[in-house]
Amino acid sequence: MITRLAPASLRAVPQQYQGIYVHGTQITAPQSFLFLSGQIGVSPDGKTHTGFEQQCHQAMDNVEALLKDGDLDTSDILRVVYYVTDAVFLPELSKLRQARWNQGHPPAVTPLVVAALAAPDLLVEIEVTAVR
Repeated sequence: MITRLAPASLRAVPQQYQGIYVHGTQITAPQSFLFLSGQIGVSPDGKTHTGFEQQCHQAMDNVEALLKDGDLDTSDILRVVYYVTDAVFLPELSKLRQARWNQGHPPAVTPLVVAALAAPDLLVEIEVTAVR
């Protein structure tokens, strides 16, 4: 069974992207798989946070909200792709990951430095695959 996740605790998908974007897709079989779209530093009210640390915390909050909505948690994360717009953010990203998602069973991780994200003020995007 496939479930598309759009919890009320996250910003609603803008009208122009409905039908082509969902925050997460969960497959329930003997295991439950969850594939999250890249989460950014935008709060449920649509406000984009300023600064890398604030955006990263909000993106992590969004990931955690989606995991919860899929009846999973951070211990179920198998793979994370971090997209940052400047390599200078990588040490801070490592610190934030250590402080927040260090649970003794690390996922596969790919940090990528990209030229830009979907909007010019975005500094980080986090894409997650989880399973239970």
